[in-house]
Amino acid sequence: MPTVPNSTETTSIGPLPDSVLVPFAPGSVWLAGAGPGDPGLLTLLALQGLRQADVIVHDALVGERILELASKTARLEFAGKRGGRPSAHQDDITSRLIELAKEGHRVLRLKGGDPFVFGRGGEEAQALAAEGIPFRIVPGLTAGIAGLAYAGIPATHRSANQAVILATGHSLGGGPDWRALAATGAPLILYMAWKALPAIAAELMAGGLAPDTPVGVVTEATTPNQKTLVTSLSACVADLAASGLEPPAIIVIGEVVRLRPVLDWLPHHG
Repeated sequence: MPTVPNSTETTSIGPLPDSVLVPFAPGSVWLAGAGPGDPGLLTLLALQGLRQADVIVHDALVGERILELASKTARLEFAGKRGGRPSAHQDDITSRLIELAKEGHRVLRLKGGDPFVFGRGGEEAQALAAEGIPFRIVPGLTAGIAGLAYAGIPATHRSANQAVILATGHSLGGGPDWRALAATGAPLILYMAWKALPAIAAELMAGGLAPDTPVGVVTEATTPNQKTLVTSLSACVADLAASGLEPPAIIVIGEVVRLRPVLDWLPHHG
């Protein structure tokens, strides 16, 4: 299976130009998105943060190829959260950010994807604001868009849709009204939906989505271990169980998946 090229194998990244640099003051926190996995998809500000931070508090979705870009003097602190596994409590992570900033460190809170797309970046920013700690939001490419692009599945296409819905399968308060979302006819891009997929698929079909609606599952998107499964709404639970794939994954449900055979560019660049 083709793999995503290692972005660091063929190029050396020199100093960042002054035109893209912004002040990273001691005692402040940058809430930054690391993108979906490929280091080549980092923003320049995220790279600046990696190079200038005193402490980098990173989650489980930030891979080694990205952390290798950090300053050799930076201290790395793991604050990973994975469903069903022992992980740091959100309140503890937030308290740690506040503590480090008050000690005068330049703190990079590095999250997979985008900090404001199901990344709890808003919660952490609110806590920092309440403590009077300066912070900057550094957006990142979210896996629900960029990860699908690496699998040859566009989030939108004029022939398929005029809207797209991002939703989480893991949330407080019972989650979205899946039957109502099914009624929109818009493609659904699901984060953290692996365990809930049986219930989600049943609710979507109960809401009117056809059993043969195409489903795409992309695991470890934009990394060398990326894999893609294409199935249907009625068969996706059984097919996923038999596939041997494991999370993390982005799941997309809708007609845009049918475009993958033509738009699957990655095999030609592996």
